[in-house]
Amino acid sequence: MTDLDIRQEGRAGRITFTRPQALNALRHPMALAIEGALDRWRDDPGVAVVLIDAEGARAFCAGGDIAAMYHAGRAGDFDAARRFWRDEYRMNAKIAAYPKPIVALMQGFVMGGGVGVGGHARHRVVGESTQVAMPECGIGLVPDVGGSWLLARAPGRAGEYLGLTGARMGPGDAIWAGFADRFVPEAEWPALTRALIETGDPAAIPDHPAPPSALAAAMAALGPAFAAPTVAEIAAALGPVETPEAAAARAAIARNAPLSMAATLAMVRAARADRDLRAAIAREFRFTARAIAQGEFLEGVRAQVIDKDRAPRWRHAGPEAVDPAEVAAMLAPLGPEWRIWEDIA
Repeated sequence: MTDLDIRQEGRAGRITFTRPQALNALRHPMALAIEGALDRWRDDPGVAVVLIDAEGARAFCAGGDIAAMYHAGRAGDFDAARRFWRDEYRMNAKIAAYPKPIVALMQGFVMGGGVGVGGHARHRVVGESTQVAMPECGIGLVPDVGGSWLLARAPGRAGEYLGLTGARMGPGDAIWAGFADRFVPEAEWPALTRALIETGDPAAIPDHPAPPSALAAAMAALGPAFAAPTVAEIAAALGPVETPEAAAARAAIARNAPLSMAATLAMVRAARADRDLRAAIAREFRFTARAIAQGEFLEGVRAQVIDKDRAPRWRHAGPEAVDPAEVAAMLAPLGPEWRIWEDIA
């Protein structure tokens, strides 16, 4: 497969994204290939560690191939996206539960589907260029790929802030928020890769101090607003907060899909009670499986990716116009034909 380089080198099973010209966007066959490699290596005594990295300086993986899903949806094939998401989410859960250590080296953009691959690895390494985000509310989706699970475990109300606004996290922010574990200067990554190949031991990852987190400082002022019960009340509570981050948050909430934000708020808060990543993913799939036929995914992708007019025509005028019953309908359990795991609806 030209989009991925999957091989075994020394003690390491290696998965490298190889489509930097597309910011290493994840396609359906890529998700299946990653899952297949993990299944093969699970009981292979020659593989002690799995190393996931990417070619190109701009991105580890900037998300799923949403343009392909858009075109399929416009042609009336709603199931193509559902099949992709179902298989992608199953792969994400396998990464999180993998019995062997997985190391992800995440440079540049790590967004959406990239978080699903790298964010659930046991050892998540970031560098100077890393920018992590879950920007799905801007295209009529919700933070998925287990993103609601990660957001729910961020300190304080950072999960609500990051999920509703899609704000980007630098390396120090990502470590503080629980989306990464170690900072290693990117100049050291070739030597680290060689050490992992030779030894198969994640102890080779150096323990550098994490950069400071601007997000941690900003949340002191933003946290109380993002504790409000609804998106509309969050927006109102942000009004008196006079910080650049608050102004950016107000703009993002005014710009993003109101239904997506309302569902995201419900999902992040529900995921705090989940004991299993799979439960959070199952809840995410309830929304995404409906997002093309019943939601606003096609309009969001049209505005951001296809026409690039950045002027989506959302169904609701603002957060206050979203009926809680609409959120409940989007998050209702799916039928058995779209169940990812038999024990979780």
